[in-house]
Amino acid sequence: MNVIRIPVLGVLMLLCFGCKNIVKDQIEISQPEKKPNIVLIMADDMGFSDLGNYGSEINTPSLDRLASEGTRLMRFYTNTICAPSRASLLTGQYPHKAGIGFFNEDFGMPGYEGYLNKESLTLGEVFKSGGYSTYMSGKWHVGNDKAHWPLQRGFDNFFGFLDGGASYFDTKPLLKGPPSTAFLYEGNEVYTIDKEDFYLTDELTNRAINFVKNTPQEKPFFLYMAYNAPHWPLHAKPEDIAKYKGKYDAGWDELRKLRFENIKKLGLVDQNWDLFKDTLLPSWESLSAQEKSDWSLKMEVYAAMVDNLDQNIGKLLNYLGTTGQLDNTIVVFLSDNGAENMDVGKMPFTVHRNEGPVGTAGSMEAYSKNWAQVSNSPLRSYKSSPYEGGTATPFIIRYPGQQGAGKILKGGTHMVDIMPTLLSIANVEYPKSYNGIQTNVLAGESFLPLLQGDDWNREQPICFEWFGDRAIWMGDLKAVSVYPGNKWELYDLAVDRTESKNIADSQPEMVAKMAALHTEWANANGVIEWSDAMSNKTQFRKSPH
Repeated sequence: MNVIRIPVLGVLMLLCFGCKNIVKDQIEISQPEKKPNIVLIMADDMGFSDLGNYGSEINTPSLDRLASEGTRLMRFYTNTICAPSRASLLTGQYPHKAGIGFFNEDFGMPGYEGYLNKESLTLGEVFKSGGYSTYMSGKWHVGNDKAHWPLQRGFDNFFGFLDGGASYFDTKPLLKGPPSTAFLYEGNEVYTIDKEDFYLTDELTNRAINFVKNTPQEKPFFLYMAYNAPHWPLHAKPEDIAKYKGKYDAGWDELRKLRFENIKKLGLVDQNWDLFKDTLLPSWESLSAQEKSDWSLKMEVYAAMVDNLDQNIGKLLNYLGTTGQLDNTIVVFLSDNGAENMDVGKMPFTVHRNEGPVGTAGSMEAYSKNWAQVSNSPLRSYKSSPYEGGTATPFIIRYPGQQGAGKILKGGTHMVDIMPTLLSIANVEYPKSYNGIQTNVLAGESFLPLLQGDDWNREQPICFEWFGDRAIWMGDLKAVSVYPGNKWELYDLAVDRTESKNIADSQPEMVAKMAALHTEWANANGVIEWSDAMSNKTQFRKSPH
């Protein structure tokens, strides 16, 4: 409790007659502690080992410091791709239950509407009902129509974009879609860039700081910081790119191994695990000198984008520190999925506008699988895949009253667990109804006991489905089924996190049990069995896993 002291004069008439505890000059009145602020930071398409505190050579001092002051999880899971992951993070629901069973595209069927339904409350709506000011800066991607934009879903202020990608230097469209998705927005209004030195990551941070500056003193704030970086296109400032000149000339084969060794030293992986290698990709030494130079530049630009992201997170946290707010702020960092594996130039839904060198405003490039296998080292596969490389990301949390610092915990948690965990720490109740609508019960479980040192395990398995791919985690066991083969594989993550040894044939009863539990989950969450007819409803195409 906070204690405030106020003069007796002027309030004496408000006190009961006969009060015996009045002191001569002042009285003391207790009032509740202010609830903690919350900053929820999500990177876009960042791999498992792209941070210094997860084994990277990229300079990330701000997030390294956050990790040293907070807690990292070895196993934290997402939904493998942008929109479904954001749906789960924002609502605490599995994506189909929330209306994003595929993407922000309307398939004309329940669970696949392409926007968040009203029964699935957003973090903005929940914390607003709990007395918070609520802000969002960044990528939305869970509803294109105005009725489903951030200000209509519980956020007091919003700056960012609505669809899956944006240029870092201008507002020219990257995706073929509704005109509204091509622009940046201030609230519900289109934003026109009015500065020569515009860079999206910087602007998102500046807007977030301004939101926080204007928070009423008596209110806590919730800030959803949904950065675009390091999602394609590869756009970075020249001064950031210069830091990494020559850093990647050794190539992806050596860099994968180097990161794996770094991760081992940090204690984030077992010494005996295998290092995943995508056998479909060329060895670095098979490339020509020009090819090596071109590929090195792509990774230099990607590293610069991660570096700049860390700079901006540092700017935000430094602002909170200098204004005396950081100690009473929950800070969470994660990515929406594993590293991107696609060749942007071959995507049917992108606008092709390669008008300049990689890294500049006119370019439209990604670093594809070749470097994504480094970003996800040592894990198997990439974004959009049910294997660990698509579903596992860095996770860091620092919160008021935490026990210890610099801890690394095993984890075993999912995006749906974040809302109940934040509600537990902030002591905010989840509404049973909202605007007259009965809300969906939260699917996740608070992992605050895990953070506090208790022997905690999820009561329910973690389940996943997207584009026909399926997965289920039960403790250390993970079953995976890839569409269209639809045959269950089984891995023991305790000894084989890189999923190199399929043990399904030796444990048929366990496979059958996990498959039955997945079917039960799918039925409860409105998952429709995938088919070629479903694939034909979208331009999107997966890369092979």
